[in-house]
Amino acid sequence: MKRCNQLWLAFGGCILTYAAWALLGTDSLLLCAIIIFPFIINHSFTICVFFILFSYFRLHEAFPILMPLHIPLLLATFSIAGLCIHLWLKRDEIHWHSLQTFFLLFSFWVFISCLLATNRAEAFATFNNSFIKIIIMVFAISWLPTKQKQLKPIPILLILCGVSLSILALYNSINGIGLVEGTRVTIGRDIGSILGDPNDLSLALLFPLSFALTNIFQGSKAQRTMTALFMIILVSGIIATQSRGGLLGITSAFFTLMLLRSRSIIIPSIISGIGLILLVVFAGISDRSSGGSGEEGIDESSMGRLFAWEAAFRMALANPLTGVGLDNFYFNYFFYSPHWDGKNHAVHSTWFQILGETGFIGFLLFICLLVGTFTLSYQLLNRLRNHEMKPIAEGLWIGLITFCVSGTFLTQGTTWPLYILISLLIALDRLTSNVTTAHSISAQ
Repeated sequence: MKRCNQLWLAFGGCILTYAAWALLGTDSLLLCAIIIFPFIINHSFTICVFFILFSYFRLHEAFPILMPLHIPLLLATFSIAGLCIHLWLKRDEIHWHSLQTFFLLFSFWVFISCLLATNRAEAFATFNNSFIKIIIMVFAISWLPTKQKQLKPIPILLILCGVSLSILALYNSINGIGLVEGTRVTIGRDIGSILGDPNDLSLALLFPLSFALTNIFQGSKAQRTMTALFMIILVSGIIATQSRGGLLGITSAFFTLMLLRSRSIIIPSIISGIGLILLVVFAGISDRSSGGSGEEGIDESSMGRLFAWEAAFRMALANPLTGVGLDNFYFNYFFYSPHWDGKNHAVHSTWFQILGETGFIGFLLFICLLVGTFTLSYQLLNRLRNHEMKPIAEGLWIGLITFCVSGTFLTQGTTWPLYILISLLIALDRLTSNVTTAHSISAQ
């Protein structure tokens, strides 16, 4: 059976299982679980990939018709079950990676910060509802794939999901649906979706853009043309959010791609600089009601970020070991901000988020994790230079650069992007560990 058919079969099996439970009760769910038990064992990674897609892109919130099905919960259940079964049966030797050690140390400190948080209820709510899933899925993605070809569909799936969100975002922009500040596009704002924040929406679209850029040089002419079209749609969706972090992410992605294809740094720098100016013009940031040209005096949006970053630094000074706790920045803004305008604000920076919420120790562990990730990604980039897995290695490298650059204005320290990158890098390193030369080696 072709891989594409297996993916759809996995997804269809999950949907049918839930439908049986919803219509006939828990007994039928148990029966269906027993029936598809062999499938869970053999295709756990496939189920895991779909869970990542739904969790990262919030597809069930972008398309509310899917919400009653509780697909992410269903996929998470089967993913965890599949991982446990694999570990229990010891079907494959478990390879521990040093990057997983750094990840666990940082995760442990995030947990400690929750114990000592100023608002423990909010900290543990975020930890239990979100971060613990990230911890589990990092190991699931790292360990479940057994062949290189299992990783190959991931880029195109990410691109397709990103394009779907971009098309929906552009539709909302044209029809004036869910706009913030009159011009910034969102998705699912009326139902409280994470994508209801323009910055978070731009972040969701940056990750697939990294893979679209690398795949534009792969395949037949028709495939390259289609990928180029997808890239244009993704860039248009990010521009519609009018997110500074998103525009920086686009520029850094193209700059990194040009560096990979050019021996000179001057030409990519000039092109990227001009490109950033054009993106700012086309995005219409000057028309934003916050931080646009309509503001009198100093850019209020920029000053607001500076005030938020100062507040984060003050939180770390007051709580140097653990910070104020996971997801507690917003609730502590009043107590640490030098400027109070009557409402709390988000930190809008990955670096200051980690510093303020986990303290100096958490920040140091996060930097160690990031340095280890960069080191592994660079090693894979060189090792797979002429290997068929090169597009994935390049996509992960560009995604990592984009994460760091856009992280200046986007809060993504404890959300999915970086940790998906880490888990895919570990899996790719494990599955290509026997590649020691630059010669092309066929997939195992």
